[in-house]
Amino acid sequence: MFIIHPCKKASSGLFGDPMKRQKTVIGEIIRKKAGGERTRTDIGTTKYLIFSQIDANGVVERPDVVGAIFGQTEGLLGDDLDLRELQRTGRIGRISVTVNSRNGRSRGSITIPSSLDKIETAVLGASLETIDRVGPCEAKITVTKIEDVRTLKRNYVVDRAKQLVKSMFTDVLPESQEITEEVKESIRIKEITKYGKDNLPAGPNIDDSDAIIVVEGRADVLNMLRYGIRNAVAVEGTSIPKTIIDLSKEKTVTCFVDGDRGGELIFKELMQVAEVDYVARAPTGKEVEDLTKKETIKALRNKIPVEQAMTELFEKQLKEESQKEEVKEEPPPPNQPEGLEGLKEFIDKLPGTLDAYLLDAKYAPKIKVSVRDLVDAISLTDDVRIVVFDGVVTQRLVDVAAERGIERLVGIKIGNIVKKPVDLKILSFGNMIEEQDEIY
Repeated sequence: MFIIHPCKKASSGLFGDPMKRQKTVIGEIIRKKAGGERTRTDIGTTKYLIFSQIDANGVVERPDVVGAIFGQTEGLLGDDLDLRELQRTGRIGRISVTVNSRNGRSRGSITIPSSLDKIETAVLGASLETIDRVGPCEAKITVTKIEDVRTLKRNYVVDRAKQLVKSMFTDVLPESQEITEEVKESIRIKEITKYGKDNLPAGPNIDDSDAIIVVEGRADVLNMLRYGIRNAVAVEGTSIPKTIIDLSKEKTVTCFVDGDRGGELIFKELMQVAEVDYVARAPTGKEVEDLTKKETIKALRNKIPVEQAMTELFEKQLKEESQKEEVKEEPPPPNQPEGLEGLKEFIDKLPGTLDAYLLDAKYAPKIKVSVRDLVDAISLTDDVRIVVFDGVVTQRLVDVAAERGIERLVGIKIGNIVKKPVDLKILSFGNMIEEQDEIY
């Protein structure tokens, strides 16, 4: 008889004995393999599981099957392999039996845990097939397989090891990298300031430095701070703030733009309203916010005077124009309408879209853009004669359209136009939409 001391029982605590937990895990594996019945056996000594199927010609229950196993194998294999003796000494575990009866027949499964060696376990399994009756019914037992429990343990170890390795690389390592990056990011965010009345993202040394670097957005300023450049300020869009215009009159300005068409547009806009001294460009196809430290330093060292940048830009435009085929501009058809007639196809599509269509003299669309990019699109698109857009016609649009030779500027509404060019027709299609709404 074993006596469990109360103190020892309580000393296992909340977490329990590690060895018992390990046995519980393997026990769960064996339980699932045995069809859901919990086997009462010492998991540390079990080596094999004998799986068999029973088919009885009649209704039998679990005690009948267990009784037949012990009764019909008694004395069959001698004293050394007697089931009762083996179970008493713990060399086989509790026999698990599951039986279901239907339509006058009983079928089920039998599982026997064994700590015998391989040969003895096989002999014991074969002895089960000698059973031909269960209770009053004819029955047949067939051993389906004998499974090595150590294989189950090895499979569990392999699967668990995979989970641990995956967890180590996905949880531990990235966590340390994220902590480092989070600290660096917090330092950069702490250094970034809001400058001027326009609250522009900027480094902390704008006022103390004789030179500033004008970039496009907040991310560009953060990237500059990452490499120790603390005198950058962002324009935050294509519309140049007054703060930048005022700074350009007091300090040496380097315009640091992306290596794409957007960067070119920022440069052109900045040149029209501010005093720029130098121009630096990111490598072609890259943005300032994505540059490495080496690329950033190299781009700033290779900055060029603004006069040289303007010359290169002008030569680039001439080269692009020379590569285009010369197309003789044909006069519009004699009965070409000058009002809103002929534009209905585009007007019907516009309401609520905030889009714009740029058309040539034959009403063929050259390009479709968002209203917020309309000024840039008019400035950079050739052979445009008509502009139809879902927005208000402003004085700025009128000035740009007149400069580019636009003949008709059509919006949903006309704003306060102080200066109207003679050769530009300004029209509104808002009334046309109201009339359609009344009809429907």
